[in-house]
Formats: sequence, C-alpha cells, structure tokens
Amino acid sequence: MATVRSGDIVQGKSVIEQLNVLDLPIGSHQFWFQAGSNAIAQPYLLPVTVFKGAQEGPRVMVTAGVHGDELNGVLSAQQLIRSLGNVEVKGTITIVSMINLPGMLNHSRDFHSSDPDASPSNLNRFFPGNANGDAANRFIDAVWCKLLKPNADCAIDLHTQTSGAVYPLYVFADYRLPEALQMARLMNPDCILDDPGDDGVLETLWNRSLVPSITVEVGMGKVTQQALIDRSVEGMENILKYIGLLDGEPTQPPFECREGKTITSIRAKQGGFVLPQVELLSDVSSGDIVALQYDAFGQLVETYCAPNDGKVLSFNVDSMREPGALVVRLLSD
Repeated sequence: MATVRSGDIVQGKSVIEQLNVLDLPIGSHQFWFQAGSNAIAQPYLLPVTVFKGAQEGPRVMVTAGVHGDELNGVLSAQQLIRSLGNVEVKGTITIVSMINLPGMLNHSRDFHSSDPDASPSNLNRFFPGNANGDAANRFIDAVWCKLLKPNADCAIDLHTQTSGAVYPLYVFADYRLPEALQMARLMNPDCILDDPGDDGVLETLWNRSLVPSITVEVGMGKVTQQALIDRSVEGMENILKYIGLLDGEPTQPPFECREGKTITSIRAKQGGFVLPQVELLSDVSSGDIVALQYDAFGQLVETYCAPNDGKVLSFNVDSMREPGALVVRLLSD
C-alpha cells in the first residue's frame, strides 16, 4: 500500500486518499485525508499531521474527535502537534486531530448524515466500518482501512465525557495487554479502568489488531479545561519518551492514581432537575447521598444514594435529567 494523493490542494495542503507513512520522506508533513464525501459530492477532509524521524522507531497513532462534542481531546492533539514541531523525533508519529467533522459542525457527539433514512450515529460503536454500508459505516471504513490501521504500532484515542457531565483525566486500558497498561500509567491520570473492550470501539479494534491502545478521557465535553489538556499532552509525551521516540525521561505522577475494574452508573429514575451532592474524585461509602432531584415546582422528588463504596468518576453538570440519564458514576476496585 502506498500513499495516494488525489491531486487536489486545499488551503495549501495536499489531499490524500490513502496514507503509508513508510513512503514519506523524513520530516513533518500535513495533509487532508479524504474520508468519502457527502450528499453534494463534497469530500470529508480530515487534518493529518505526520512527524517522521531520521532514526527508525515505532509508529504511534494519536486520534481525537471521534465524538464531535469532545473538544478537549481535539485541543490536546493540536497542542501535541505544536509541541512536536520544536523537537527531533525518532520513529513516526501520526496525529489525526479531528475525525467526526459532521458531528463537530453540528455540536453533536454523533455523526450526522444527510441521508433522510439515517439516524445520527455514535461512530465509536461502528469500527471497523463497512465499505458497503450506510454513510457512517463507509466513512469509518475509509478512515480505518486507508488511514489508521496501516500506520500504527501503538495508538492513543483522545475523548472527553459526553456533554452535560464531567470527568477527570481518566484512561481506559485492557489490563490483559501489558503494553496498554504501561501506556495508561504513563499518562499519569487520576483514574484508570480495567477495560476489556466492546465491539465497535476504536480502542478495542486496535487491541484486537495487536496494536496496544488506550482511550484517554480529557475532562468535560464542550468545556475547555487547559489544565487537563496540559496534563494529557505531558502524558502522551511520557509515552513517546518511554518507547524511545522522544529524548528524556517520563515524568512521575504527583499523586496516586486510582485503578479499578467496576463502574457503577447511577441514573435518573424520573425527569427533573438533579443537583449533585459530591465532588469529582471524592470517596463515597455505600448509602451516602450523592444527588438530589427536584420537580418543575422545585420540590424534592428523589434522593440518590451510592449503592456501593467507590470514587466519584463523573456526575451531571447539566441539571435537567430525563429518566435514564446519568446522575453519578463511581469507580471501584
């Protein structure tokens, strides 16, 4: 497989239809990757940055924006690009800083197609896609087969919590893969979940393709959190240093990371306005009150208590909750 250029130039950058970092010259490169087209035949163009060192080494893939409302991940990828522009790298680092462009433009987590028969789609349940499927499946098939899969020996996928709720710096890692667990710990996150993975998720597909991968949650959706962005970039640089792509030693965590394998999601039993009674990363015991819910008249209608001990991993910051919406999420061992 070779890098295939369409011949088009957009904003001064070449458009490619397929990427093979092995045939690129040494140095930094920026392209638009054409991931199919929309209903008026305009291409979906994804920004791709490649840093290729003079010395051979592993190929690292960083992706962001699989969910269109998760902008801290996008900002982290962009900040990493700026950081790597000032240093000498070994091996190859490819950064796809925005994947779900239709979702981003619609301020939505999901992929939006103009097909009147198509519903918005959560792209992180569609990998590896289907070249003969609907618009979302065709989009993901092109991204996976022609951009991501051929160009990685390890991978980092950047996300945030969904809009309306909060996360700390939080990593999913499959503990059955020592390389993935090592990457997770090098991120110096607040929490790590032992995550065996689910079908359709990019991290899971990477791991099943024998490419160690982690998912990094960088705080909240649609809220810029520079401190968490800085920490995520430092964590990615730790990984690059550990595997020899950057000079220097990884930084040590300033605090103990909480690792767990059980997630408890407390969800709204009815519609109303929910006020959390906990702080992020606080410890709660079984039976502790974690949230109060009020009706349209401001009357208390529900008290939510922790069903087990755990650390507060997430809670709603959008107070209006309908039945089944997330209220509080706990991480436990």
